[in-house]
Amino acid sequence: MPRHRRRSHPEEHENHERWLVSYADFITLLFAFFVVMYAMSSLNEGKYKVLTESLEGIFSEPVRSFRPIPIGEDRPSSLAPGVPGGSSSTPTDSLELIGQGVQQAFSDLVGTGQISLRGNEMWLEIELSSNLLFPSGGAIPNDNAFALIDKVAAILAPYQNAIRVEGFTDDQPIKSANYPTNWELSVSRAASIVRLLAMHGVDPQRLSAVGYGEYRPIADNATGTGRARNRRVVLAVARDTDVRRNMTTFTTGQVNAARLPRTL
Repeated sequence: MPRHRRRSHPEEHENHERWLVSYADFITLLFAFFVVMYAMSSLNEGKYKVLTESLEGIFSEPVRSFRPIPIGEDRPSSLAPGVPGGSSSTPTDSLELIGQGVQQAFSDLVGTGQISLRGNEMWLEIELSSNLLFPSGGAIPNDNAFALIDKVAAILAPYQNAIRVEGFTDDQPIKSANYPTNWELSVSRAASIVRLLAMHGVDPQRLSAVGYGEYRPIADNATGTGRARNRRVVLAVARDTDVRRNMTTFTTGQVNAARLPRTL
């Protein structure tokens, strides 16, 4: 019988370069990993930049939330009174102390509503009825105004807070050689109070005068009582010391809209 020869298969050579496939896969995954990490890092950087700019904006214009400044008996004992003009007196403390001083010095006028106080963390508003200060239609202070502003100046002088004096009128038309409109009358009244405060010891660099005319009423001009309330001068004492910065950053209208006024 013929003998069948067993076919011999060629011996397979071992592939010594198979590791390159795994290495290439690893390098591809590693590259993809770093691409993802870089993308995440860039995204977070943008988020952090937005967050940083937002925080800077908030702290440079801190007018977003308010809480009333305690005055008188409501002032918490945990707040140290501080020394007027000294290093231990914080700006907020000075507003509280000024408010207490006005309330104590003019308790009778506060009781009748001719002087009222409103406050928050940024401002203390001392509102004076124009009837206490000026004759009807005029901006030259009457005799009583000198003594009254003298007392107010004595309370304000020891501190460094900026003070913006604001004049307001009712809506009754006025036309005279000195005051063609209520704008001029309100500005002149505010300027007269600024001059008196400076004469009685308040640093003029702390002072500014603003007139709003009849355009910021707090009562109905249809009644005599309402018109009397609208004729007023407000001493807006700022938490800070820079008059110009406070004038461009804050307004009395914003303060009133952002809080519940508290009248003492």
